[in-house]
Amino acid sequence: MLSRMGPRSVLFVTLDSCRYDTFLVADAPHMKAVGELHRALAPANFTFASHAAMFVGFTPSVSSRREPYVNPKWARLFKLDEAGFPGRAPPFFSLNGRTIIEGFKNKGYAALGTGALGWFDRATPVGRWLTQDFDEFFFPGSTYRIDKQLKWALSRLQRQDGRPTFLFLNIGETHVPYYYRNAPWKTNNPCEPFGAHNDARECRRRQIACIEHVDAMLAELLDLFSAATILLCSDHGDCWGEDGLWEHGFTHPAVMEVPLLIRLGQAS
Repeated sequence: MLSRMGPRSVLFVTLDSCRYDTFLVADAPHMKAVGELHRALAPANFTFASHAAMFVGFTPSVSSRREPYVNPKWARLFKLDEAGFPGRAPPFFSLNGRTIIEGFKNKGYAALGTGALGWFDRATPVGRWLTQDFDEFFFPGSTYRIDKQLKWALSRLQRQDGRPTFLFLNIGETHVPYYYRNAPWKTNNPCEPFGAHNDARECRRRQIACIEHVDAMLAELLDLFSAATILLCSDHGDCWGEDGLWEHGFTHPAVMEVPLLIRLGQAS
């Protein structure tokens, strides 16, 4: 059985395409226990751009709050030296490197990651670029295999033997067409740009069910990091017919509003 990670470790989870409003109403006790739920704005409107920004310290923000980490303009959770506005208060993690991943490695951390979306496929040039700084990275080959991702992550954590670890996990079940393995609905997509058969009610129903499925799957991992720092958020949301728009990849409040939860462990 795995021991809990020490307080210096970090778990960074992104629920791909998860809207704030669906997360708010979903029955997700394990994720919601991480910390206060904030309605934040994502740093970009699609997966690659948002993760590229977050990997250099620009995490989702609530710009109206003068609160460290929730508002990175006040103080950053992850701050790269000489990169970006330093904030009004000191960062929680001050890091030296081209990305926060390299920064944690430079502090002696193991840097592990797994991403469900094709942007993280290391067989592609763009996937190699986005994941190049991790010690190990796992792409499951399917957007809807959180089971494989967690199996891989737990096996790699077992090897660390007390070493502080930065673990990144991008989850695909909340991405269109909102599906988890063996879900009781077909994988047809109810949210397609310019689609003729889109269904906002079905989108909402499915994404809520996917959040709840993911929450149950994440229970063990969240418990392992219960003494550590956890950042749990989405990279962007989706439009479900607002102003006649569907999906993401453009700027709209429904795309930019995301859930944000933070629990602080120990800075290093």
